[in-house]
Amino acid sequence: MKWEGNRQSDNVEDRRSGGPLGGMGFGGRSIGIGTIVIALIAGWIFGINPLTLLGVLSGGEAPMVSQGPAQRPPADDRLAAFVSTVLADTEDVWKAQFAAQGATYQEPRLVLFRGATPTACGTGQSAMGPFYCPGDRKVYIDLQFYETMRTRLGAPGDFAQAYVIAHEVGHHVQNLLGIAEKVDAMRQRSSPAQANALSVRMELQADCFAGLWAHHAQRARQILEQGDLEEALNAASQIGDDTLQRKSQGTVMPESFTHGTSAQRVSWFKRGMQSGSIRDCNSFDGGRL
Repeated sequence: MKWEGNRQSDNVEDRRSGGPLGGMGFGGRSIGIGTIVIALIAGWIFGINPLTLLGVLSGGEAPMVSQGPAQRPPADDRLAAFVSTVLADTEDVWKAQFAAQGATYQEPRLVLFRGATPTACGTGQSAMGPFYCPGDRKVYIDLQFYETMRTRLGAPGDFAQAYVIAHEVGHHVQNLLGIAEKVDAMRQRSSPAQANALSVRMELQADCFAGLWAHHAQRARQILEQGDLEEALNAASQIGDDTLQRKSQGTVMPESFTHGTSAQRVSWFKRGMQSGSIRDCNSFDGGRL
């Protein structure tokens, strides 16, 4: 991926060198690509059903800890520079998309942390993987997740890493458009199976939005190198519900899916990549996914 020398975002908080955690609070639900990681690993190690853990991690309330003020990442931190550049690129794309609709894009902040960190959605933990918190409009990531992608999930590559950021920013876009609030209200009135189905549609739309970002970034800045698209599609495939269930427990239970199958995640990323249109990312139209 061609990213070096491009603009870096100013909306990055580095909490990795913060002091001891302390204090308590409570928050709400967070949305993320990475809640599957702790579920998958726990399933492997402890024999726990990953979907049980997914339900715990993606819903309910959690204690929140306080932490010192955030700082900018060090100038010589290459990985922090990479995610800052990807975030800046998503800012440029979504500003243009919102402006075309006569609206103003409100940029999210990206928080780098280690271990645990306070959020408006409760305590964010590294084991959850990257996630977006609608309450404070921030994307959270422990950069060690990228090593987990490479060694545990079989999803290496810098464009796979960029896809993760773009997916979480996709959840931010859903929040700004009012989609997240409507879906959460529907989930509260739904059966567990119906709530899971709504979560799948949320995740697939975020995948489509990630593809939309890639479409416009490529057109404007020619960021793709050979093999980049395959990296993103492989990452989407490796975190499909069916693939994760098959790896962790040997069976597949479609009624418990919360993120979509590997084929669906690949398909919706490709849809956004090919069309570059918000309209084509409507996963809630009632049609087949």
